[in-house]
Amino acid sequence: MNPPAMTSSASVSVWLILLFGFFHLHKLAANVEGDALNALKTNLADPNNVLQSWDPTLVNPCTWFHVTCNSENSVTRVDLGNANLSGQLVAQLGVLSKLQYLELYSNNITGTIPEELGGLADLVSLDLYLNKLHGTIPAALGKLAKLRFLRLNNNTLSGTIPLTLTNIQSLQVLDLSNNKLTGDIPVNGSFSLFTPISFANNPLKPLPPSPPPPVSPNPPSSPGTTATGAIAGGVAAGAALLFAAPAIALAYWRRRKPQDHFFDVPAEEDPEVHLGQLKRFSLRELQVATDTFSNKNILGRGGFGKVYKGRLADGTLVAVKRLKEERTQGGELQFQTEVEMISMAVHRNLLRLRGFCMTPTERLLVYPFMFNGSVASCLRDRPEGQAALDWPIRQRIALGSARGLAYLHDHCDPKIIHRDVKAANILLDEEFEAVVGDFGLAKLMDYKDTHVTTAVRGTIGHIAPEYLSTGKSSEKTDVFGYGVMLLELITGQRAFDLARLANDDDVMLLDWVKGLLKDRRLETLVDADLNGNYVDDQVEQLIQVALLCTQGTPGERPKMSEVVRMLEGDGLAERWEEWQKEEVFRQDFNPIHHPSTNWIIDSTSHIPPDELSGPR
Repeated sequence: MNPPAMTSSASVSVWLILLFGFFHLHKLAANVEGDALNALKTNLADPNNVLQSWDPTLVNPCTWFHVTCNSENSVTRVDLGNANLSGQLVAQLGVLSKLQYLELYSNNITGTIPEELGGLADLVSLDLYLNKLHGTIPAALGKLAKLRFLRLNNNTLSGTIPLTLTNIQSLQVLDLSNNKLTGDIPVNGSFSLFTPISFANNPLKPLPPSPPPPVSPNPPSSPGTTATGAIAGGVAAGAALLFAAPAIALAYWRRRKPQDHFFDVPAEEDPEVHLGQLKRFSLRELQVATDTFSNKNILGRGGFGKVYKGRLADGTLVAVKRLKEERTQGGELQFQTEVEMISMAVHRNLLRLRGFCMTPTERLLVYPFMFNGSVASCLRDRPEGQAALDWPIRQRIALGSARGLAYLHDHCDPKIIHRDVKAANILLDEEFEAVVGDFGLAKLMDYKDTHVTTAVRGTIGHIAPEYLSTGKSSEKTDVFGYGVMLLELITGQRAFDLARLANDDDVMLLDWVKGLLKDRRLETLVDADLNGNYVDDQVEQLIQVALLCTQGTPGERPKMSEVVRMLEGDGLAERWEEWQKEEVFRQDFNPIHHPSTNWIIDSTSHIPPDELSGPR
């Protein structure tokens, strides 16, 4: 036997064992996150097969649906909201060291919140609301220094609110409402930023009143000084009451007035309106949903890109907007911030953003599918056999879209300006309720700009004159676009249509309408598809609102909140009469008649202003 040969053979065996061990350990390290998610899958009941793609034999889980990874194949996001899952969470989730978003809201998950989640140092959003979790809130969550969104509402959590949570300086959204939490509400640290709504419907102790300031002892005083002091004290008390009264009245008004804000919507009534509903989709999910953005699935095209009909893995129909502009390096965070801002605008007449997808080459927004399309398609591109929009539905569309825009202008912080209000961007749900779409996209698409937007966003015929000339938009540019949209509703015509030239008519709808009003041809103005089934007075009132909204000077246009009131029957007659008098005054003192006002004066200028009640 040859000893050297034996030694050589033994060395090779040792190296092979070590090499095998190295690759085995490497595979274990690469698959540890997949094992953790597979443990979660095993622990959950999945009646809709949402987790069907979670294959434990794969090296990593980055190809699974509802899982997002970074460039290093580390899991950064798990999106399983509203998936009808039941079962319990697992401690193995704590190994997902790069996880930023854990979305498990609106399921039937029971058990407790694993303490191990407190070790996810990169976690930005933890959404476990609308489940059946019990037990206490782990104090370890206070170690999540990057956490911005914490929503644990609508569970059965008990115990006290951990004081450690007040250490999270990055926390922006907190909701612990509708649980069984007891004890005190921490008042130090970042918790001072949140409203009582965050803790509502818990048997928590009310905050103790602030202690009164110490009173320094007064020396004995004579009767004269006592009287003087009493007078001075009365004056001081009266002054204090005078200054405090507005604050007390404001507090009482806020308490009594229903707030149009997403935090005030009871989750039990409409769980879909929570900010946490926003989901980050993987590109693979949306490619599968839209058949790789097939042309046969295109619902529409616009200035922001194409919209595709899609069907998610759970069968839900969605509309996927594929933004067409290229992104610049470094804009990812701002884009995501703007998307989250849009998602906070929640109103029955606003299209709810379901989620988004962002890759180095794509930016996509996901919305619910609107079964009745847009107002524009219902007016002009109806499938054969589909009935025309009747007059009562058109009135509801006018009011609903006005309410949605008023919410964007008056109840969003920061204010959202649409900048492309038109019939094509007013969508209709199953009940033909108006839903304003594409709001916020103008700001979203201009995220590269630092201050003033130089590119005019909008559609010819809808763009306000001051926006076209200066590039500066305001809520009054939306009011102008809304006024033109009302004329689309009434006439069924396009805002800009070269076909009208064949009849020597104006290509601009606004000018065309004014020309007909000048000749008092109301029957020609109203959409022929209505077959005369409308009320003349109601049509005239809607025209009056449209003309008030499309005045040349922004300051003369009403606010959208005023438009809502006028459509509800409050103040239109007064506003119209006031405008008529101003027009008569302008033309009496201005020999050069403005072309936009000729129609309203014309042969009726001899009639007293109070008889000019509107177009006839």
